[in-house]
Amino acid sequence: MVLKGISALLSPELLYALAKMGHGDELVLADVNFPVSSVCGHGPKEIRADGLGIPLLLEAILKLFPPLPSSLSSPAAVMALVKADVMSGLEVPVWGRYSHLVNQVMQEPKSLKQVEISAFYERAKKEFAVVATGETSHYGNLILKKGIIPADQLMK
Repeated sequence: MVLKGISALLSPELLYALAKMGHGDELVLADVNFPVSSVCGHGPKEIRADGLGIPLLLEAILKLFPPLPSSLSSPAAVMALVKADVMSGLEVPVWGRYSHLVNQVMQEPKSLKQVEISAFYERAKKEFAVVATGETSHYGNLILKKGIIPADQLMK
């Protein structure tokens, strides 16, 4: 697939899902350990992007995504660490990369919301689509909310 101005990282299936999503719909970018097929058995569309890291994919998506809603406390969420990982001091460097990329398209910086693991799985079952990636970072899952494009910018 080659289209001018469209990253080759974005498959036709993912482009179609992004186009079909409406304001407020959410997309899960799932790491290699996320049970994508099980979660998608409950409703969301499963999209494969095997072998791709989430930061690269996120960067390509954000170039096409309408601005993320600044009215929200956070337009993006990650899976919170379980207690044992908090106690061990586990760090998740990829969250800094996600935060940086998301805040580049925000009017004002926002923190990533941390969602408890079981709540994250339940939320994922209700999302528009779940993208299975090759991200290997621990706690690499990300939920991204779609914003709106003002009417005066729709035809640009």
